[in-house]
Amino acid sequence: MQRNLVAFRFEPDGYDLKGPKLMGRQAAGNGFLRAAVAARGDAPLIGYGPSPQSGEAFAQLVREIDPAASTAWLDAMAFDQFAQIGVCHRPDAALVAEAQLRLRTGPGRYSLTGVTHTLSTRTMMDGMAAYAAAPLEPWDAVVCTSRSAVSVIETVLAEQRDYLAWRFGAQIPPSGPQLPVIPLGVHATDFVIDDEARAAARAGLNIAEGETVALFAGRLAFSDKAHPFAMFAGLEAVAARTGRKITLLLAGKFPARLHEEAFRTGVLAFCPSVRVIFVDGANALAYRQGWRAADLFVSLADSIQETFGLTPLEAMAAGLPVVVSDWDGYRETVRDGIDGFRIRTLAPEAGSGELLAAALESETYNAGRFAWRTAVGTFVDLDQLIDRLTALVEQPELRRRLGASGQARARAEFDWAVVYRQYQALWRELNARRQAVVAEPSTAARLASAPRGYAGRIDPYRLFGHYPTEQITAATRFILRPGADGEAFARRSQHTLFLESFAPPERALLALQRLAAGPATVAQIAAAAGASEHHAILLCGSLGKMGLIAAEAA
Repeated sequence: MQRNLVAFRFEPDGYDLKGPKLMGRQAAGNGFLRAAVAARGDAPLIGYGPSPQSGEAFAQLVREIDPAASTAWLDAMAFDQFAQIGVCHRPDAALVAEAQLRLRTGPGRYSLTGVTHTLSTRTMMDGMAAYAAAPLEPWDAVVCTSRSAVSVIETVLAEQRDYLAWRFGAQIPPSGPQLPVIPLGVHATDFVIDDEARAAARAGLNIAEGETVALFAGRLAFSDKAHPFAMFAGLEAVAARTGRKITLLLAGKFPARLHEEAFRTGVLAFCPSVRVIFVDGANALAYRQGWRAADLFVSLADSIQETFGLTPLEAMAAGLPVVVSDWDGYRETVRDGIDGFRIRTLAPEAGSGELLAAALESETYNAGRFAWRTAVGTFVDLDQLIDRLTALVEQPELRRRLGASGQARARAEFDWAVVYRQYQALWRELNARRQAVVAEPSTAARLASAPRGYAGRIDPYRLFGHYPTEQITAATRFILRPGADGEAFARRSQHTLFLESFAPPERALLALQRLAAGPATVAQIAAAAGASEHHAILLCGSLGKMGLIAAEAA
């Protein structure tokens, strides 16, 4: 049987497309999971997490992808199994808590990986800063979907190390996770559009032969994705310049009524000569029809909320020429003049946004308003946009050439099968690195001296150990209280008041039987019940809470 390289941290929100609020990260997570299922060989796909319900959802989603696929589910603290597998992977970049949890078993036992999505939220920025002092090692990795993401994380880490050096008077050496660049992917065959499907889609939308159809697909939000004014104004100018009939398909979902009103009034105000069709992104059939009817794709992202941008890649896979803003991950996906066109963007220089950062820090702004206010100062070169759109509207052969080039690139470099192999290679490399490094005497000594837990999650019986009069130890002697027997235990343990207990019936009955013979220490009860002393201490605590046993005076 093929050996598993990785266990996947699974919560439905990271992978399931059926939720009420579909985001790019869920589309990416679902595509990633499909690739994992396809590459599984004869081994079961392994998921993990704290919730058995999530395990059931994991198995169900995998079966929906491939009914023949098998799964296994591990608890979030299955440290020995994680060590055997080698790598635990999250569908996000929240590795700090995972690394802190790993301290309980040792930071050299397995590797952690995650992947970036939006980097502009307070939570994510705090998480990036925390990498600097977190127990993350060189055999861990935060997969960055673009070099732009790498730059953001490196900037935050450098600033945080400078802060730590100032605070503690010592230089903080660069360390922590690797930052490899692996893009998001597409299942390219999902987007193949033949002439018959295209003709049917255009007929269904009453699009005439001579009309040029531009498509925008994704979240229809002016505040945190792509402000639509430049697209509206650009297409209006092209319609006037060329005299051609132009249709704009806006395919997606509005996150709120404000956005819907803005888009619907915006097209009337800023592109009245362009025919605009709104395609409901919640209707899968209508959404596919919108893609099939298009001649070109437009996405002018201008928000720091965007990090990679999946829809231009989907458009390339569909064979559409793409017109995108020259913005973060877009510039690493779309080759200007080869797969489409990238439009120049401008934003205020560094130092202009200190009040915006302070507003986020003080919670005057939430993440959405922070991204929106930041985007207010950002714009695309409208004249360049008009020129590039004009060329595509007037030159069908140019559209075909750019579309074919983008489609070939999407299949060769961004198909999930290709991208997933990069993940597999990364996991093998991290495993090899960890195994080699932890064998070095200096590293082994450092790891052996690592704390066995995060300071914010200390054993409550130690952290709050001064609260009670006495602590139960292995030497504490207990006696049976009057009327305490198996029947009394059964009645009390099944009552709602004792839903939570450290007294499993088999061990509890053995402990009561031992005490029926006379007083006993916790160590003696442990031997009689077949439990460790720590488990016996907890067991006696629960039996004492039920009023079945009593501790002799110290």
